[in-house]
Amino acid sequence: MALEISNRAYVLETGSIAIEGKSEDLLENEVVQRAYLGME
Repeated sequence: MALEISNRAYVLETGSIAIEGKSEDLLENEVVQRAYLGME
């Protein structure tokens, strides 16, 4: 839900930024979908 209303997003792993970018790009990113959004 946060990615739908934000402009930019950061994915943290063990306290470090693993992925960053435009929210719309992260919503379409397959790695983010599988690992963090539960999509296949």
